Amino acid sequence: MNQDELKALVGRAALDYVVPGALVGVGTGSTVNCFIDALADIRHTIAGAVSSSLASTARLQALGITVLDANQVGAEGIPVYIDGADEIDAQGCMVKGGGAALTREKIVADLAQRFVCIADQSKLVPVLGSFPLPVEVIPMAAAQVMRRFKTAYGGDATLRHGVNTDNGNVIVDVRGLQINDPLAMETEVNQWPGVVTVGIFARNRARVCLLGTPEGVRTLRFD
Repeated sequence: MNQDELKALVGRAALDYVVPGALVGVGTGSTVNCFIDALADIRHTIAGAVSSSLASTARLQALGITVLDANQVGAEGIPVYIDGADEIDAQGCMVKGGGAALTREKIVADLAQRFVCIADQSKLVPVLGSFPLPVEVIPMAAAQVMRRFKTAYGGDATLRHGVNTDNGNVIVDVRGLQINDPLAMETEVNQWPGVVTVGIFARNRARVCLLGTPEGVRTLRFD
């Protein structure tokens, strides 16, 4: 199977984790688009979706799925959040933000009782960092944050030109990293002035990963 077929495979497999009668958190990206298309088949069995991007919201609504704002979710949260990853390691920690939706993705993930990652097998890595680490930054702090990555981690940071997030901020991509302690780096970088959020998902790591392989869907579970 090619990559598109693997994405469709895991997108449909994720339906098994959707709780009937409840809201479902929906991420952003090409793999998630496959999940959204599959979700349309069971749209009458769910209460609606909470979306992590304007693009996903538009796709959900076009398929007749009700989308609620995150502020409409009560203290009980939502049962599950389905999203992809640019990289995922053996502990379920991820690098996300290739689609520039990392902040909203992290907000919806934080509402969920469980994060289910859907990805093809190329995204599973021994150590995070080969994929450029996205960071959402307030525009006036971009140069400052890029310099700090070089000083603190030896990373080469560049501005993602022509890209603004749904929140009106910019994306800095950092190359040359080896993220051996994802939680520590996430905690540290999120404290830097001007950083909205870093695209390391360690605090909100995946509990399940549905990995598309030529042999079918491989299910990884993380304690």
